[in-house]
Amino acid sequence: MSMLAADPDVIRIGNCSGFYGDRLGAMREMLEGGQLDVLTGDYLAELTMLILGRDRMKDPGLGYAKTFVTQIKDCLGLALERGVRIVTNAGGLNPAGLAEKLRKVVADLGLDARIAYVEGDDLLGRTDELGLGAPLTANAYLGAWGIATCLESGADIVVTGRVTDASVVVGPAAAHFGWGRTDYDALAGAVVAGHVIECGTQATGGNFAFFTELADLGRPGFPIAEIRGDGSSVVTKHDGTGGAVTVDTVAAQLMYEIQGARYAGPDVTARLDTVALAPAGTDRVLISGVTGEAPPPRLKVSLNTLGGFRNEMEFILTGLDIEAKAALARRQLESWLPERPAELEWTLARLDRPDAETEEQASALLRCVVRDPDPNKVGRAFSGVAVELALASYPGCSFTSVPGNGAPYGVYRPGYVDAAEVPHIAVLPDGSRVDIAASEQTRALQDVETPELPEPLPAKEFRRVPLGTIALARSGDKGGDANVGVWVRTDEQWRWLVHALTVERLKELLPETRSLTVTRHALPNLRAVNFIISGLLGAGVAYQARFDPQAKGLGEWLRSRHIDIPWELLP
Repeated sequence: MSMLAADPDVIRIGNCSGFYGDRLGAMREMLEGGQLDVLTGDYLAELTMLILGRDRMKDPGLGYAKTFVTQIKDCLGLALERGVRIVTNAGGLNPAGLAEKLRKVVADLGLDARIAYVEGDDLLGRTDELGLGAPLTANAYLGAWGIATCLESGADIVVTGRVTDASVVVGPAAAHFGWGRTDYDALAGAVVAGHVIECGTQATGGNFAFFTELADLGRPGFPIAEIRGDGSSVVTKHDGTGGAVTVDTVAAQLMYEIQGARYAGPDVTARLDTVALAPAGTDRVLISGVTGEAPPPRLKVSLNTLGGFRNEMEFILTGLDIEAKAALARRQLESWLPERPAELEWTLARLDRPDAETEEQASALLRCVVRDPDPNKVGRAFSGVAVELALASYPGCSFTSVPGNGAPYGVYRPGYVDAAEVPHIAVLPDGSRVDIAASEQTRALQDVETPELPEPLPAKEFRRVPLGTIALARSGDKGGDANVGVWVRTDEQWRWLVHALTVERLKELLPETRSLTVTRHALPNLRAVNFIISGLLGAGVAYQARFDPQAKGLGEWLRSRHIDIPWELLP
């Protein structure tokens, strides 16, 4: 047990980053805004690993989140003065390199700070041995025990590579309370708290479906989890900051990028069907009742590969005969190309309206996307030909951009390896190395049985209105799959939703999903259903299969679709 907080019963963990590129001033805001024991930052996503991989190709000394270094230069003195430990996955592909960079920053600032790091997740040199192919990056998702060991050694800053997003929260909690490897309920509670605050202001009103209800969304504050010894927590934010923490803003983040009722990690599998949310005061929400199970025997591995080169040109079509204009442009471009790229995709976005009062409102967009291993086939040989149509095609032909060369694109896929095959090493401030053993107890991951559902709501009168009139939603990406979670606020609305919003109905409402495999999971405690749409995003965000490559707007599209809702449920 290593006391990281003055209060033995509660550790107060804040977050200052939800992605690489998040608000640069958030670290100072969180340190100045009120009391904290630990400050975390999540900088890694599937796309980020590809970005860092390309950085490392240019300079082997890079591969970490450079913005974190900027924040530490600005805020380290303040953090040390206030006794706040910092834990982050900003190490990316090179946690040792980031730790060395931070030591130089500490020396330049004339401060005394102990730097530790966690490594072992990078499997790039072993991909053939492990049967993972030949990717650009290959990183296993490590857990929290290396972080806990670093903190127990007295580290002021702990940097990691690819750990699970929640691990930067679970590690400090486990160190503070002295949890053991089989304290599954406590660990699962901390995992849920970590999942809620990992994406920063998404827990305090950002990307919130009912955003018009929030009084102040000008500059949402970053979230804080006050974690207790039993794993329960209160999610809150600093006083005087924007946004809000409500049961629904917490539920929104809880539904983000999940799959079934079992939320698996390297240390514990959290049962999301046991989560209970309750208001605990202004901008305070209690998370309790979470149960945990032994983790699965295999770790997930994030694999990124350079897939080739991509380019696009977008035609503006205005006024009458939009379909015929699009057909002409398509026919001409495809016949004029000197060599057809490996992939050529067309999308027509009918944003136009009849008798429009502005030219923009009278226009549609025709997008052509090309991909090929050869950059020349998708460079000027493509975009230049598109522009050659300008005076030879449909009336009013114009483009949204000038011709250019193609750019590399990435392909993401998940892999899995036995946990015992992955090293997990805590490198302490004095340079000593501690091997972290894999979990001895494991449990194969399985879907839970379908929960008991309430009786359908008897209703005779319906109104055809947008689903979002009563339902909230949050969507996101998991590799090539997308999730969309939908929930309602009352038991009566839940009786209707869980029977009305089936997989079949979802496919009717979202026609783009009709040919795909869709799986539904019911979470009665949250009055929610979560859908996994397999393959909607192609080969992941860097592949850019859709104009919304991370499915961020998918939930809002679903909420905008009209459906028959019992009139007594409507506001």
